[in-house]
Amino acid sequence: MANLNQYVAFLRGMNLGKRRLSMDRLRGLLIELDYQQVETYIASGNVVFWVPKTAEAKLAASISQHLESSLGYPVDTFVRSAAEVRAVAEREVFPRQNEPDWNVHVSFFAKKLPPKMVRNLEAIQTDTDAFRVIDRELFWLRKGRMSDSQVWDLSAMKALKLPTHTMRNMNTIRKLTIKHLAN
Repeated sequence: MANLNQYVAFLRGMNLGKRRLSMDRLRGLLIELDYQQVETYIASGNVVFWVPKTAEAKLAASISQHLESSLGYPVDTFVRSAAEVRAVAEREVFPRQNEPDWNVHVSFFAKKLPPKMVRNLEAIQTDTDAFRVIDRELFWLRKGRMSDSQVWDLSAMKALKLPTHTMRNMNTIRKLTIKHLAN
């Protein structure tokens, strides 16, 4: 689309607990912001849209404010350009990430983590968990089910006090990229 750039908004905590929202309603809320070709991908708060080139932080703030005023609760919003999401989808961060029983989850942060936090986070490893930070994303390699991991209960992990973020499975990122992102 001429003069428009494609972005993805990753919304934290959508369709969890009492925060139930149809994807049609979510799409409509972003259309109210004059975003173009708004599409959602699965019911976990992934929204693809086109707008004139804009700073991602400004887009995230605009979406977050509009959703909070419309829905009555805060919605943490993390925006990436289509090119950034494609780069995340293409990353082969861990040697074992494509082996059976291993999977990767990606956390999106609003800004880069401080270098000391990155070093401390990447130092936390178990036999079934490993971490790597690239740009504003945290990649978590996990063997087995995410819900079985106890890595988040480790004192070293709790001491980090990670900033607010939202997490997606790498398979979700790859499928979203294939289905919705222009080349």
